[in-house]
Amino acid sequence: MRQVLQGTQMLFVAFGALVLVPLLTGLDPSVALFGAGVGTLLFQLVTRRTVPIFLASSFAFIAPIMFGIQTWGIPATMGGLMAAGFVYVAMGAVIKAKGLAVIHRLLPPVVVGPVIMVIGLGLAPVAVNMALGRGGDGTQLVDANASLIISCVSLLTTIAITVKAKGFLKLMPILGGIVVGYALSLVYGIVDFTPVAQAAWFALPNFVMPEFNINAILFMIPVAIAPAVEHVGDMLAISNVTGKDYLKKPGLHRTITGDGVATIAASMVGAPPNTTYSEVTGAVMLTKAFNPVIMTWAAISAIVLALVGKLGAVLQTIPMPVMGGIMILLFGSIATVGLNTLIKNKVDLHDSRNLVIVAITLVFGIGGMAFGIGEFSLQGVSLCGIVAILLNLILPRELGESKVVDNAQIETEK
Repeated sequence: MRQVLQGTQMLFVAFGALVLVPLLTGLDPSVALFGAGVGTLLFQLVTRRTVPIFLASSFAFIAPIMFGIQTWGIPATMGGLMAAGFVYVAMGAVIKAKGLAVIHRLLPPVVVGPVIMVIGLGLAPVAVNMALGRGGDGTQLVDANASLIISCVSLLTTIAITVKAKGFLKLMPILGGIVVGYALSLVYGIVDFTPVAQAAWFALPNFVMPEFNINAILFMIPVAIAPAVEHVGDMLAISNVTGKDYLKKPGLHRTITGDGVATIAASMVGAPPNTTYSEVTGAVMLTKAFNPVIMTWAAISAIVLALVGKLGAVLQTIPMPVMGGIMILLFGSIATVGLNTLIKNKVDLHDSRNLVIVAITLVFGIGGMAFGIGEFSLQGVSLCGIVAILLNLILPRELGESKVVDNAQIETEK
């Protein structure tokens, strides 16, 4: 019974961020809960239930999913996400055959950093529009003054919990921001409870089958880069917390393959991708819940909650300004992770080679550069990710002005 309660507690920690991704992207939160539950169980199957982690969607996927749904619709976006899942499976196979070094050579910090920054900043205008109560076309959907106040309160609450909270509460800044923003929205009378009244107590989620569009697939594949890097970091963190080396047993090739299988399964029903999740790593550290069985119960709890129709309807009543306020911090945080990747790995931007890769990646990604032939096109994250990888492979090391720094970077990569 204790493990069941601990599992439910873990789900509660991940809940705010878990439902945030579908709410921001227009997906069904009940489907997201179902996908996360099933994905976690599949991850445990692949990793032989050795890693105490609960899977949910990386925030790095938010902007690409939003763009994909607006451009190609939900089914085609799911097809693209399924392709991203296969990228993880392929990475697992490469790591098993060649070791982790090959991934570091293909995706060094000078490539990963700016791509993560593009993911964070690419849809910054969307966050601002939502915070101001505007739709994507600039139409005012919610009163401007009320929207500004609600979004600012949601943002400030999230910041306050992140900075000032202690213990368990510190793990739930997003959930706190949503709750306070929602309460203020009730005061302003902008919450519509009609969907809740119409929803059944128990119902199957609105599953969506994937469709395959080559543009959506090519767009999503490079997006997998950032969560893959995040995955390695999470595995190192959870290894340090538990005192076990999960990179050796069950092995990084199994854990990243587990992410891939879980993402493929989620995309088959219309859920966001499933990857290892930092909030849960923090919760494991705080509660000392090192038994993977606890995560099994968290997954089962997610699947059960997904079948409660009223819960899904309540989540969908969360007003746009509440989400917008949190997105401002969220997208900025993702961009900061990219910047920190460059700083932490001491990428020298006085080096001509590094400067060229970072500069072109940022301008292509944020500026909206697009290459296309007929109906086929590459733009945004997909284009800048491919360009960054190609530039890193093509540009000669001798292009750098600082030989000392170049040699240090080569030794670090080795």
